[in-house]
Amino acid sequence: MTTAYLSRDALARYLDRSRITGAVATPREANLRNIQGFLDGDQHQYMGVVRTRDWDWDSVFELMRERVGINEDPSYAEGQDSISAQLCVAALDSYAEIFSQAVQGRKRLLFATGHPAGLAPVYARLARVARASGARVIRVDEALPFEDGDVRQVEDVVMVEQYGGLRHTHFPDPMRLVLEHLEEQGREAPDLVVADHGMAGEAGSRAGLPAIAIGDCNDPGVFVAEAQDQLRVVVPMDDNVAPHLYDPLVDYVISRAGLAGQDRA
Repeated sequence: MTTAYLSRDALARYLDRSRITGAVATPREANLRNIQGFLDGDQHQYMGVVRTRDWDWDSVFELMRERVGINEDPSYAEGQDSISAQLCVAALDSYAEIFSQAVQGRKRLLFATGHPAGLAPVYARLARVARASGARVIRVDEALPFEDGDVRQVEDVVMVEQYGGLRHTHFPDPMRLVLEHLEEQGREAPDLVVADHGMAGEAGSRAGLPAIAIGDCNDPGVFVAEAQDQLRVVVPMDDNVAPHLYDPLVDYVISRAGLAGQDRA
């Protein structure tokens, strides 16, 4: 099925209308708090990112203003914050190009998410397109024990299971476990990791693998990794809206990647 994609301007308007960008649900307080949390090495905010520069609060705030489009006034401390649709679309163009190069080069791709309720269907669809186009989508056949659950793959996407449900996590450890498992099996590492949060941080920053990511306005760690050239691109967007709202965005990526003919329902 060939899917026509929205123009860049039409997509930007849609992203704002659906609150994937624009006035997003994430409050300003969380954005500012998480900048400090990242700098303090908070277990939920460091995301496996190894800092190669001397970052302070002002420099991370400026980075988030430039790459995400949060409110530029540092004294604005409470209320609604924002993500730039234009910055999102520009990053999607780069994301699609890198994805296309890997898929059309029949490379090994690994998909993973810490946001299963929002982003898992996005990655599952990209994985289907990649496999249909001849790329090698890495499969993890075993459940790898992690805390009170395990790391498992569902619909080609690595996620964390706990107490019978899929768990939201920013931890890098699940990606580390998967990469160690592949190495123990004598399998080659991914040529491209498509992920978010600590999954992306571990792959790109600590393991040094090519990786592309999605990041919300309260996820400074992945944008620091991008600025340090440890992640090839991070798309700024709300990472936990209802999955069907991402469909036009995924249509756009697949079409920009030149893979629309491989899109299967």
